[in-house]
Amino acid sequence: MDFGRIVHIFFTLMSLTTTAGFLYDQNEVALFIAASINLISTLLKIGVKNFLSTEIFACSLVTDAHLIIAFVTLQIYGTSVATLVYSLAIGAVISSVFTMILVVIDAIKNKEEY
Repeated sequence: MDFGRIVHIFFTLMSLTTTAGFLYDQNEVALFIAASINLISTLLKIGVKNFLSTEIFACSLVTDAHLIIAFVTLQIYGTSVATLVYSLAIGAVISSVFTMILVVIDAIKNKEEY
């Protein structure tokens, strides 16, 4: 068992679920937690040399951008731009889902190599 890979996939999935949690309960704390966990997930992807590691890292950066912009926008403008923040969070969820699809493809590809 590769514990580094377990931690990497844990934080990737945790990022997706916390962002989805923000979509359910739209408050600043949930968005901050989602952005923080995704930043940790992104940092764990630095230096990984797998089949699709570049694509997975790029998707994680897209998710970071969506969540950080959403959080900053929410802090500056408040709830008057709630629709924009919600839209950015949906973009982050879509990017996270795509990341998870790539992680599964990468896992299948790595399994075939063994």
